[in-house]
Amino acid sequence: MAQLRASAPPVRSLVGTPKGRLAQVEAALLGQPWQQVRAGIDVKLLPHAGEVYVLARSHNRVAKERAMRRKPLKRLWQRLRQLQGMQLTWDQLLLKLGAARQRWPAAWRRVQVIPQPDGTLGFALNREKLRQVRQREGRYLLRTNVTDRKPTELWELYMRLVQVEEAFKTLKGDLALRPIHHQLLPRIEAHIFVAFLAYALHATLRRRLRDLAPGLTSRTVLEKLQALQMVDVHLPTTDGREVILSRYTQPEPDVRVLLTQLRLQLPAQPAPRLNAPATLVR
Repeated sequence: MAQLRASAPPVRSLVGTPKGRLAQVEAALLGQPWQQVRAGIDVKLLPHAGEVYVLARSHNRVAKERAMRRKPLKRLWQRLRQLQGMQLTWDQLLLKLGAARQRWPAAWRRVQVIPQPDGTLGFALNREKLRQVRQREGRYLLRTNVTDRKPTELWELYMRLVQVEEAFKTLKGDLALRPIHHQLLPRIEAHIFVAFLAYALHATLRRRLRDLAPGLTSRTVLEKLQALQMVDVHLPTTDGREVILSRYTQPEPDVRVLLTQLRLQLPAQPAPRLNAPATLVR
């Protein structure tokens, strides 16, 4: 989390915890009620040895993680059914099971493969592990040494840190701020200033998406709009001159839907230009 005071000690925070830490905190907070930060976000607080653990629960993240879990589990289950109906030797079956385990490792941990006495394949869901996973979907743990704040304030401070990290990621990734190959200080400052203006537009687009298309990110929209290109079509005439038509490509159907959703309208195509050789101008 960010520095709160000049005299405060360095602030530590993290998302994700060592193995078993989340279960320990959940057990310690079992009887404590959830506090709502905002719609869809609840938190609990556990002071511990000069530090504070904030257990957060996101309803949207529950739906996302549940969908991510179900898809590979469904595919693994279908593959096991296929293997169950094949006429394979035990060695061949083990090789194919190993390939399935390597392809869907998370889903494999929630399935019990049970060899049958007749040498066929049997399998079943590990319901205890599945129950534990379902209980922890959408939950994450924050740790900090700031002990004089409410859990809702600590969560909001962490969200600010996430926004700062996302800003640096956008500047260095999408906008390619680094590396800088300029030698003169004014050029370096100009490079950074242009990158800052681009980030301001990036943030403005993100804010617009929040109201008009909350399921999309700025990065996704920019990737979609990259399909739009401006081209110059050169058409020679019989008298030696050249007509130049600057045209942007027609958007694909999904791009048109995106522009409509964002309430954006493409400008009119530029007027044609007539280019005459120097000999004709004289």
